Amino acid sequence: MKLPKQILPSLALSFAAALLLASANVAAERDPALSKIDPDVDPPLAPLPLPPAPPDNPITQAKADLGMMLFFDPKMTGDASLSCGDCHDPKQGWGFNDPISRGYPGTVHWRNSQTVVNTAYLSKLFWQGNAKSLEAQAPIANKGAVAGNGEDDVMEARLRQTPYYIEKFGEIFGTMQPNLGDAWMAIATFERTLSQQDTPLDRYLAGDTEALSAQAVMGKQLFEGKANCIECHNGPVLTDEKYYNLGVPRPFEWEEMGLNTITFRWEAYAKGVHEKYYREWKDDAGLYYSTKRSVDAGKHRTAPLRYLVYTAPYMHAGQFYTLEEVIDFYNEGGGENEFTDGSHGLENKTPILKPLNLTDEEKEALVAFLEEISGEEIRFKLPEVPPYGVAPDVSGLTQAQAKRIGLETYLAAAGQQ
Repeated sequence: MKLPKQILPSLALSFAAALLLASANVAAERDPALSKIDPDVDPPLAPLPLPPAPPDNPITQAKADLGMMLFFDPKMTGDASLSCGDCHDPKQGWGFNDPISRGYPGTVHWRNSQTVVNTAYLSKLFWQGNAKSLEAQAPIANKGAVAGNGEDDVMEARLRQTPYYIEKFGEIFGTMQPNLGDAWMAIATFERTLSQQDTPLDRYLAGDTEALSAQAVMGKQLFEGKANCIECHNGPVLTDEKYYNLGVPRPFEWEEMGLNTITFRWEAYAKGVHEKYYREWKDDAGLYYSTKRSVDAGKHRTAPLRYLVYTAPYMHAGQFYTLEEVIDFYNEGGGENEFTDGSHGLENKTPILKPLNLTDEEKEALVAFLEEISGEEIRFKLPEVPPYGVAPDVSGLTQAQAKRIGLETYLAAAGQQ
């Protein structure tokens, strides 16, 4: 895939993009009562800048191409039967269109699979926000027991038995053999290229008053005003990356489907909840798994809204199938779950949510706005992953000789690794 030139910013541009995201601090118009509930300054909607990249992993075409190959290569999981692209499918909004994502063979996942598009701009990944960069996210997903279930040494060995990867890792990273840490860097680079800076919203915010339909413009006004969506969905990426309990209902799968129940119970136990909570809690405790603070039970990170027309269903376990359902939920002031209704002595529902009293016409306008801001679908021809092959002879040694003395030992002694 040939990447657009604007996707390959210099390091200076990467820093500039990061600074632009961090400094978008012009206050949106707010209800004074809300300022007491959530006193921080909410950045206004803004055009999406170039994707930022960390200094130790700048974006290059060659690295992005390698990352794309690895993203769709099942060698990067446990039994080599699925890849990143199976749970983040380009045909399904670069996510997975079932409420709860598919899992490793023999399992199911326990949360909705979020889109990869525009993740370059996020500082908190996963619904729990427990990965702080794309480089950190990749191994968590590929090695997670109900996700990729990969083992470091096995995945790395597969890369080292693939001549294409030996050549490309050498060219890009300067190594004699592929290194798994470099693989995560390449995948993260590819994911950073999946960004959209040319959507109707970006053009409208840049001054093109014809970029959005009249109905969508009305929806934007509601988004920033009466509906108060901008309180949490703000800035260039339309997320404040904060955590809230909205009272989203429990997914029915955890009550009616055995594998889903097993996964949820196992995840809770594996994340170290108290034995009492493991036995009593039936809802996803979200941020609590990271902080172990009862006030965080049931809170999840605000989802970004760009590209969402392709990423149904919505919420952390896909509880709502349509945008109309989502808007109805917020119009009613959210819902209730066991962390909001006092069942366990917890009332963690965010006080920001209030009934909105939207008319049918206003709901339709909001839907129109949310649909139009998504831009064109990102699709391209998927790569053919490279096959395994016999590694070439080491200079001065035949394969048999290298095997007898131990190839890794020889390379280390020769100063080639």
